[in-house]
Amino acid sequence: MKSREGKSKKTTATAVRSASKEKLKRKDYDEELARLHVELVKLQEWVVHKGLKVCVVFEGRDGAGKGGTIKAITERVSPRVFRVVALPAPSDREKSQMYVQRYIRHFPAAGEIVIFDRSWYNRAGVERVMGFCDEAQARKFLQAAPLVEKAMVESGIILLKYWLEVSAEEQTRRLEERINDGRKIWKLSPMDLKSYSRWFDYSRARDEMFAATDRSWAPWFVVQSDDKKRARLNCITHLLKQIPYKQAPRPKIKLPKRQKAGSCRESGYPFKFVEENF
Repeated sequence: MKSREGKSKKTTATAVRSASKEKLKRKDYDEELARLHVELVKLQEWVVHKGLKVCVVFEGRDGAGKGGTIKAITERVSPRVFRVVALPAPSDREKSQMYVQRYIRHFPAAGEIVIFDRSWYNRAGVERVMGFCDEAQARKFLQAAPLVEKAMVESGIILLKYWLEVSAEEQTRRLEERINDGRKIWKLSPMDLKSYSRWFDYSRARDEMFAATDRSWAPWFVVQSDDKKRARLNCITHLLKQIPYKQAPRPKIKLPKRQKAGSCRESGYPFKFVEENF
């Protein structure tokens, strides 16, 4: 009994500490994100230099902040190195394939970092909860996923799996914000509304997924995401620590001299300029 009470007090204390955190100032967030962006560029150059293969999976409930975190990671790096994969619903042809087949073709080659905005774990989450696959298919996936991921890691892929955890209250606030904000309404699909009502079904599916696929060669890392800014900074910081990197060799850059005008004159072409309203 004492043990349970102690655990309860500890949990409550943790919640109080979390709630008492001051809101991160925009200036502090921007400064830290700018510093991390520099490190992500260094990582990018090192991955290309060494021919590394990196695969990053982002999962979590609707409204957990996956898209914003991925945008924060990729907004200052090359899309030719950092590739974001967000697959639509499978076609009839893809439904007839081996389940992971349509994901495998997006795996990274040497010098690439591939980020999955939702991944093969759709089968353990949305497909299972919403009835797009049966229980036998879901359990078969949970048995096979660790073996597929072990093969990935043994082939030289650095595999990182992140689960963004959002509270029920914060998820509600964010989804309501999408309904009322014309800039965000596109983020809200009919499937989001259906899945919203099944909070505890998703909780059970998440827990079973973790129990079956949290392995030493491909562990799950959980990011507390009720505070979006802190979540992004924490996730990027963690990601950078998982891949040992250094400054790749880079020649000293100096702008060359421009050619002299010579006989060249300014163009007399009647360009159609965009109206300057601002």
